[in-house]
Amino acid sequence: MSYQNLLQKIEKHQALVGIIGMGYVGLPLLQTFIRGGHPCLGYDIDSDKIRLLKAGRSYIEHIPNAAIAECVRSDRFRASANPRDLRSCDALIICVPTPLTVNREPDMTYVIKTAETIRDQLRKDQLIVLESTTYPGTTREVLQPILEETGLQAGRDFYLAFSPEREDPGRQDYSTATIPKVVGGLEARSGRLAVALYEHAVKKVVSVKSCEVAEACKILENVYRSVNIALVNELKMLFDRMGIDVWEVIDAASTKPFGYQPFYPGPGLGGHCIPIDPFYLTWKARQYEFTTRFIELAGEINTAMPRYVVQRTAEALNEHSQALKGSRILILGLSYKADIDDVRESPSLELIELFRERGAKVDYNDPHVPRTHKMREYDLKMTSKKLSAAMLRGYHAVVISTAHKTYDWEMITSHARLIIDTRNATKNIRKNRSRIVKA
Repeated sequence: MSYQNLLQKIEKHQALVGIIGMGYVGLPLLQTFIRGGHPCLGYDIDSDKIRLLKAGRSYIEHIPNAAIAECVRSDRFRASANPRDLRSCDALIICVPTPLTVNREPDMTYVIKTAETIRDQLRKDQLIVLESTTYPGTTREVLQPILEETGLQAGRDFYLAFSPEREDPGRQDYSTATIPKVVGGLEARSGRLAVALYEHAVKKVVSVKSCEVAEACKILENVYRSVNIALVNELKMLFDRMGIDVWEVIDAASTKPFGYQPFYPGPGLGGHCIPIDPFYLTWKARQYEFTTRFIELAGEINTAMPRYVVQRTAEALNEHSQALKGSRILILGLSYKADIDDVRESPSLELIELFRERGAKVDYNDPHVPRTHKMREYDLKMTSKKLSAAMLRGYHAVVISTAHKTYDWEMITSHARLIIDTRNATKNIRKNRSRIVKA
């Protein structure tokens, strides 16, 4: 099969699309390609995920069982944990994690291992697309050399591209199919094949001239958010000293119809993108003897926010003649944002550890996260405590870390002794304001 034959196969919806990594990015992408008419193979090294998928069951809260069952009923669906099945795919899309090391440098372990798995199954005329967020140059400098260990040449024997994922778990106004897809190829033919593939799954494809442009695009998006969130986090701390409510300031500024976009402070950054991705560019910049001062300053401010919340809690407890050491603290919300079950990089996890270090006894409640699981940096071994009036009265302080819609703020503020509100969740509460401290 030649380049032209692969292109025709894609255009006729006959190309088998293998998606590697059935997590928060890969699973929605699998659904989207199946709905777009392409046969798909969902691949993951976690055999439990594959078993659940084959049974039509979801393991991600905002993706219902019915959506997985719809895929399973389709004759276009397959799922496997056997790497040999990747050889049968015409296109392979990589959706694996790209975390940081303890020294805040890129941890490319998952990308490299996945590339090696593909290398061992690679054949002529396959299209490989990386979606994992990373630094500019990864596709060309990391993936290409590993895949070419087979003796096959990228751009001639197989094709290589980058297309950044833009998932926002739990979002209702946009989906994988409606978020524009940026695509950049290693060279022109790889780019054309990748564009043709994604055009069958998403509403709009944005073609750029290289994989490096596509890689840099996603980093820019997340740096933009990180810097602006750091700005309002810093202003929150300043305005607090000045006796000014930063949330009221943001609401007032948001009335300007041009030249301003609101960003909101919080207890720290969460999710797999904003806390991590800017540091990929910072690391890469050092190879060019360049210092990314905005990025590093924003990271410094944002990563300090959990400690700020703990300090504000200690101060508030002190005003109630209670030391932080020996106090009982309840964290409301474990997920990194409201109304989802995703705890990746959640500031709530760090808050729990910081409170424990200061000698407090800490519990949490989250209706979306009934229990914690082992993660790369945390293994808290905790279960969500059931909310009740009597239970709330048993804590010296309740820290609002994630403002889930299901929380009854009237009930919580009526019975909690002290509330540390990091999300402005209690803004509409009129009673018991003396119990509420914003942080």
